[in-house]
Amino acid sequence: MRVAIAGRANVGKSTLFNRLAGKRLAIVDDTPGVTRDRREADARLHDLTFSITDTAGFEDAGEGSLEGRMWAQMAPALDDADVTLFVVDARVGVTPLDETLAEMVRRRGKPVVLAANKAEGRGGDTLSLDAYRLGLGDPVAVSAEHGEGLADLRDALAEAFEEAAHQNALNAPDDEDNHVEDAPEGRAISIAIVGRPNVGKSTLLNQIVGEERMLTGPEAGLTRDAISVEFQSGAQRFKLVDTAGLRRRSRVVSALEKAATGDTVRALKYAEVVVVVLDALQPFEKQDLQIADLAVREGRAVVIALNKWDLVETPDATIRAAREAATRLLPQAAGVRVMSVSALSGRGVDKLLATVVDAVARWSTRISTGRLNRWLEGALTRHPPPAVAGRRIKIRYMTQAKSRPPTFVAFCSRPDALPAAYERYLVNGIRETFDLPGVPIRLNLRRGDNPYA
Repeated sequence: MRVAIAGRANVGKSTLFNRLAGKRLAIVDDTPGVTRDRREADARLHDLTFSITDTAGFEDAGEGSLEGRMWAQMAPALDDADVTLFVVDARVGVTPLDETLAEMVRRRGKPVVLAANKAEGRGGDTLSLDAYRLGLGDPVAVSAEHGEGLADLRDALAEAFEEAAHQNALNAPDDEDNHVEDAPEGRAISIAIVGRPNVGKSTLLNQIVGEERMLTGPEAGLTRDAISVEFQSGAQRFKLVDTAGLRRRSRVVSALEKAATGDTVRALKYAEVVVVVLDALQPFEKQDLQIADLAVREGRAVVIALNKWDLVETPDATIRAAREAATRLLPQAAGVRVMSVSALSGRGVDKLLATVVDAVARWSTRISTGRLNRWLEGALTRHPPPAVAGRRIKIRYMTQAKSRPPTFVAFCSRPDALPAAYERYLVNGIRETFDLPGVPIRLNLRRGDNPYA
């Protein structure tokens, strides 16, 4: 069963979402309107398991305003859900906004569970009585913050699930020819879309998945939560994570932005590929380089997307300059792929996905020990390790410890004395010889004897 949480701003929807999901996924703050994009998760409540969607707070605003666009973007979540979990603030009571939203929910004709949140303590049942005015059935007094009333909420959801299952059975098509084959099973590639604020990250995600999944607009910093969206392109499944824009640390002062930044960094750490989105008109600013460097230090495969390409007047010269700048400014990810895209028109999006798949394949590369040591022998012959304090350092053997990212271990006589420049020589040699452009490579030095001796 699919459950969508609905309600006006600041009634505790995200707190309840986190409670049902069993972990902190959505950012919670006392500021109204923190949630802007819908977030989905698997939920459990005692013996019930279901999927749950957190939505933006309802505001009675014009279509062109930010609040109006937030609601227009969230309304499809209620259409797709089997059950609506309508949340009101028991301490405030029913407001005209609650009544307006209740009418919209009622017109959809789906089962509704009414939860009167913030009803902790002995007087909780009394506080929830005002919710009867909405005409959505008996309200369930709960406290999402303190975990009170969840047993009653479980019973109400179970009853709503039975009603939804009955409705779905009545509405199911009789024609067996309309059966849709399930998508083929396969591992989804996890992609984090990161960058500075207002470079078009959410617009790019919408263009990739082919729907208005994320809230977009001219305002900087619209995205706050790291929202994941799964979709399929051909036989390959992807899990895209749209993130909040990363600003310089000195400019991040509010607790809300700090939480959003922390969410972005967590998404980056758990991704396989990080797509760093740059403004093609102002590429490779200091913050762009720091974001790319963070991805490399976390060991993620990196692809750079130059967005807003439809505004570039000299495309050939611009892409050449961008690739030269990437080589010069990001030596730690030498050969990183720089792709030109237009999130608005969709130009270059297919090539970007193909590049992401290729980057994952290279990031997962395993090199046999025999090939690695044959290369090492030639590298040492061309450029022997230096002598330190009159004693030449000997590198005897190398092996790949793991992939994702490729990590190598070299056994040498004096690991602490090998200069960093010589380590870079070995890393660049591995990258060039075994065709690993843009892939972070880790080299660990250990003291040890040749295992073949």
